[in-house]
Amino acid sequence: MKNMFPNKNFPDTYDSFEKIFNNTYNGIVILTLDGDWIKVNDSICNLLGYTRHELFNMNIADIVFREDLGVHETKYDRLMHGKIDRYRVQQRYFHKDGSLIWVLISVSLICNKDGSPKNMIWQFSNITSRKRNQDKLKIMLKVVREQNERLTAFADIVTHNLRSHSGNLTTLTEFLEEEFSWLNENENFDLLKKAVENLEDTVSHLTAVAKIKQIDDKEIEVLNLYDYVEKAIYTIKAIAKNTNTTIVNYIDEDLCIKGIPAYLDSIILNFLTNAIKYRSDERLPKIRLTAEVQDEYVVFKVIDNGMGIDMEKYGDKLFQMYKTFHKNEDAIGIGLFITKNQIESLGGKVKVASEVGVGSEFAIYLKSA
Repeated sequence: MKNMFPNKNFPDTYDSFEKIFNNTYNGIVILTLDGDWIKVNDSICNLLGYTRHELFNMNIADIVFREDLGVHETKYDRLMHGKIDRYRVQQRYFHKDGSLIWVLISVSLICNKDGSPKNMIWQFSNITSRKRNQDKLKIMLKVVREQNERLTAFADIVTHNLRSHSGNLTTLTEFLEEEFSWLNENENFDLLKKAVENLEDTVSHLTAVAKIKQIDDKEIEVLNLYDYVEKAIYTIKAIAKNTNTTIVNYIDEDLCIKGIPAYLDSIILNFLTNAIKYRSDERLPKIRLTAEVQDEYVVFKVIDNGMGIDMEKYGDKLFQMYKTFHKNEDAIGIGLFITKNQIESLGGKVKVASEVGVGSEFAIYLKSA
């Protein structure tokens, strides 16, 4: 059959290779197995600041940052022995002006007809900006960690000292009450005792908050969510019975999350007791508990038919310390604040959907095991 596409209509293969080699954005070089330059393109000259002539008169190791000279060693040996076809490494090079450049290098072989290694092809991508941004982020994270450590130490000292002082005040008021019984009839003394009690409560709250911290990975355990929910339901069984509250656990018995027992206990109990505390007088209280896996999280939901929350009015204040949204005499505005911090310290988050007169849905995102 006659060839319908004469060779003259196709560019020469060598010319095509030259065009791709010279015009590609990334640096491409051909090196001997000993690291001498054989062929380089314009991009590598622009990247390193050297002319072709200058590069041909040096070995590639001459411009490698000393600490990075050995980064190829293990992968290069595997490449030479045919165990891998290519590899990638990050390495620093000196620009002609003396500055350091971070590059991502992809290495492959050019082989002889018998399959033995002949030369190498290295492709260079400039990642200097990315590495600088990573370094900046590391520095920022280090500063944040140091600040958190200082704040934690400060909180420990403050709460310890306040606890001591409040304890002393309580003891003194008790001594005065025993020694001067008539003080019980003094209005100012009653005010003093109440102030001391409030101080004790505040110190207790601050102590609880100060204990919240980012959990170390070594402390994390695999916990069965169903078992912890069942335990929490049993714990508040009497409260649920006295308020005619129905609690239904729809969680899969095999569903597990990553956390620490004390935090998971506290999180579940807080949401359950809140759902009962803020029940509606217009209907029998019912709480539904569900959970499903979403990406890296288990989304644990506590859904009630209680009083509900005006999210437009209180949505951005819901988890703030000492914020309350219903006229409940037991509400002090500390529970949700602590619970949210416990969830976040486990690498999770919490979302809320609520409607006044209908009920609330708290979605707690916990890391899936």
